[in-house]
Amino acid sequence: MTKVTGVIPARYKSTRFEGKPLAIIGGKTMIQMVYEKCLKSKLLDQVMVATDDHRIYSNVVSFGGKAVMTGAHIATGSDRCYAAIKEDDCDIVVNIQGDEPLIDPVVIDACIQALIDAPEAVCSTPVVESYDPDEINSPHAVKAVVNQQFEALYFSRYPIPFFRNALNGEKYYRHIGLYCYRKSFLEKYVSMPQTPLELSESLEQLRILENGYTIQCCSVNYDSIGVDTPEDLEKVKQLLGV
Repeated sequence: MTKVTGVIPARYKSTRFEGKPLAIIGGKTMIQMVYEKCLKSKLLDQVMVATDDHRIYSNVVSFGGKAVMTGAHIATGSDRCYAAIKEDDCDIVVNIQGDEPLIDPVVIDACIQALIDAPEAVCSTPVVESYDPDEINSPHAVKAVVNQQFEALYFSRYPIPFFRNALNGEKYYRHIGLYCYRKSFLEKYVSMPQTPLELSESLEQLRILENGYTIQCCSVNYDSIGVDTPEDLEKVKQLLGV
């Protein structure tokens, strides 16, 4: 039976919002809200927070969660995930963003199932349809292009694909930053050097494609707010009415 571990990487330092995992939303820290959402997943066998900060570690333990201390100089969330689970006997590792307190456990399960159903893929990730020109043209919204099997062809901050005619309701796919990895591949991935397109776009998933591996995408009906700034936090509070 496939064992699936969910890992929530959480750093205290941030250029735009320091300490955001411990920001309070309705009486709970943001990291607690994300953790409790993950516990509602039907396919995750366990959930843990991977952090480099004792304040975050202590908070997770205080609400009964599992936390693992990892190094302070780890480069990416995927690297931090592997550092947390390298001694774990799981088959699939899910990298869950710690700054999305509205994450839907249905999306987590859809992503896990997509990888289980695609034995040739080493990673799966969700996308959502987008028709919003502002979002499509924003470099902060990553666009995905897929093939007929819904495998990723490319990810970009640029609006892709290009439509020769004026933009008029064409469908784009916006990438959601959730990743399911086969543990055996994640071990290889973290030792791979960064690749030219990855560095150009500042998108770590391109390292997978540039090395010739398959990413299976899944389409979900999901919209959320990632908390990158204090202003984003206020938007989440307004949505929740707290």
